Amino acid sequence: MNGNIVGKVPIGECKATVVYMSGYLPGAASEKSPILSPVPVRLSAAVHGGDSWKDVCGGGCGFAMAISEKGKLITWGSTDDEGQSYVASGKHGETPEPFPLPTEAPVVQASSGWAHCAVVTETGEAFTWGWKECIPSKDPVGKQQSGSSEQGDIGWDIFGCSVVIFLLLMDMVTFSIVIVSPASQGSNAASGTTLQNENQKVGEESVKRRRVSTAKDETEGHTSGGDFFATTPSLVSVGLGVRITSVATGGRHTLALSDLGQIWGWGYGGEGQLGLGSRIKMVSSPHLIPCLESIGSGKERSFILHQGGTTTTSAQASREPGQYIKAISCGGRHSAAITDAGGLITFGWGLYGQCGHGNTNDQLRPMAVSEVKSVRMESVAAGLWHTICISSDGKVYAFGGNQFGQLGTGTDHAEILPRLLDGQNLEGKHAKAVSCGARHSAVLAVVLTRRN
Repeated sequence: MNGNIVGKVPIGECKATVVYMSGYLPGAASEKSPILSPVPVRLSAAVHGGDSWKDVCGGGCGFAMAISEKGKLITWGSTDDEGQSYVASGKHGETPEPFPLPTEAPVVQASSGWAHCAVVTETGEAFTWGWKECIPSKDPVGKQQSGSSEQGDIGWDIFGCSVVIFLLLMDMVTFSIVIVSPASQGSNAASGTTLQNENQKVGEESVKRRRVSTAKDETEGHTSGGDFFATTPSLVSVGLGVRITSVATGGRHTLALSDLGQIWGWGYGGEGQLGLGSRIKMVSSPHLIPCLESIGSGKERSFILHQGGTTTTSAQASREPGQYIKAISCGGRHSAAITDAGGLITFGWGLYGQCGHGNTNDQLRPMAVSEVKSVRMESVAAGLWHTICISSDGKVYAFGGNQFGQLGTGTDHAEILPRLLDGQNLEGKHAKAVSCGARHSAVLAVVLTRRN
């Protein structure tokens, strides 16, 4: 869901690259039955000529995404016209096909929420499509739809599906893939009730939102409120001359990271996942999120965030060592970032402890996770209810909801503070990359070997 599982790992000599898939992916198997054992995913004839797999980017509900060596975005998944996931998958069904983008520039990174997607190209441009409310307006400092109420807006939560996709490099000699296996469902009655209610909400909402806007509708301005999806990728504008290096998609919000280490956000912010200090219901255009006192690159840049007629400076945000942000991730309704100094920052929904601040409160502003201030973090991935981080020395830290064993702690108990995973399965391994689904996690690790 968040964080591509393929990291920069020394893998020795590779002769071929193969993608394997398992789990439930509508359109990828007959009668929509789950794929119980990993099966290879073949590139179609349209992209196979001299091209091959480069990276897998996960997927949302009913679709999957990958990038080819030539920088093509490849999608496949649901063909159910009564759902909405086919909009994001390009209506390709079980056949992986190139997704049409309004640019020929190679795609370098992609991310998917429950039913919206975002990509970044080699030229520093970002495009989004899917849920209309997740597509920002052209003005990077436009007005927001204000609203601090916690009611009257049903949150979309389950934005990952039960599918695990591996990018397998043949003839590998120095690393292994370690999957954090889900344990049995927790016995906590409250958690079970919450999960049931959340799933019911998703079911109710998916019935409501089935109108899809076509390219013609979008061009002619024929819309019907916010109850439709956009099939045409829209260019994200965050300011003249700003290059985007990566994007992260959550349940209903999106973050973009610039080449100066700034974070821009838009979409739903009711739990603080946009880090703006309030429960803003909807931010319709990209806004700068104040995470650090200043961002360098040889220049002093104070963070000033315009919210309608008010101004909020970064002095009100939590201080965290570092000059810029180097990594971002979105969960269902929370967000996380890593600074160049290895500091971990989180904000947003905190009901399950997924912000790691030792409580279950929502964090409305970016705040440093004090429990791991002495640890230099390298990467982070956020799931629906949980967060997992990797330190520079290859250690894995997990916190948040654990109803399905997604934290890998060996129990189903939630963790409100980052917990070091030191189980037998990770012994003698150096974690390199992590990815979180809605209710599961995966870690890519190098097997440490002793040299005589």
